[in-house]
Amino acid sequence: QDQIVESGGGLVQPGGSLRLSCVASGFSFRSAAMRWHRQVPGKEREWVATITSSGDKTDYRASVQGRFTISRDNTQNTVYLQMNSLKSEDTAIYYCNRKIFRLPWGQGTQVTVSS
Repeated sequence: QDQIVESGGGLVQPGGSLRLSCVASGFSFRSAAMRWHRQVPGKEREWVATITSSGDKTDYRASVQGRFTISRDNTQNTVYLQMNSLKSEDTAIYYCNRKIFRLPWGQGTQVTVSS
């Protein structure tokens, strides 16, 4: 069964850092471009970052460019999101998924940026 499990969220002060992880199973992870998304309750889920299947190319939404880094380890079926210089507006539930043929959304991981 295809599955994605996110982890690594928490409470952090403005300017702090967090590293999110997403472990995939049940499909050919090394063949799948992956994305991170986030959602604030009551708002639309929004795209945050994309990484190609090989990890050679990445793309980011403008508001996180230069602060967030997406990466992957195909030997561990894991995609990461390193988040630095966090701001209160980064507070959201973060999800990962395949770029194409998205799977049902997982539970996500809560990131709260607050002093």
